[in-house]
Amino acid sequence: MPGKLILKFGSSTLGEYPLDKESITIGRKPNNDIAVENLAVSGQHARVITILQDSFLEDLNSTNGTYVNGKLIQKHALQHGDSIKVGKHELLYQNAEAAVSDDVEKTMIIRPSALSTTAQQQAVDVGMQNAQAMLNQGEAKPAGLKLMSGPNAGCSMNLMKALTSLGKPGVQVASISKRPNGYILTHVEGDSTPTVNNANIGAGPYTLNHNDLIELAGIKIQFFYK
Repeated sequence: MPGKLILKFGSSTLGEYPLDKESITIGRKPNNDIAVENLAVSGQHARVITILQDSFLEDLNSTNGTYVNGKLIQKHALQHGDSIKVGKHELLYQNAEAAVSDDVEKTMIIRPSALSTTAQQQAVDVGMQNAQAMLNQGEAKPAGLKLMSGPNAGCSMNLMKALTSLGKPGVQVASISKRPNGYILTHVEGDSTPTVNNANIGAGPYTLNHNDLIELAGIKIQFFYK
């Protein structure tokens, strides 16, 4: 089930908002889904994209910024218990099903129409559109990822969805799109691009091969076909 946002000002709860739509806007103007009456909040301040039980927060170039757990963000994969600050108001995100590990982010499907169009995001959008269109024609071979370093080394996950987001928002994020003829790794966020087998993949998409070793956000992850 999708989560919800609880709007607070100090110790007072001002409202609860279920994330039951794909796109929910937050801002000072009354036409926002969550209207926050505070001069420190921009007219359209931030947006939450929700697909299935996953939610993704994006700042909409607000004047004073959007903060999650005290950290300024541009994009952030929401986790249960996150505290979002817009102006002097707080939004608490609640969804026990949205908990993710520190090393590998939960699978997210983000529709291109709902996101900003930076050059990096456009590359991911194209990859996702191609993956979803081609998935109608057939299924890729089953594949998965295995953590090779960090506190969760040895843990594995299956690549089940059209688009899987990996990494740590605000540090380094990449996506793997699932296609009938393989799995494509694309850089999304961060000053440096991921490496595969110790070689930088650059800005373009990279087709993964069995036992490729991906490194991003300081974590080594092995891609494998089953």
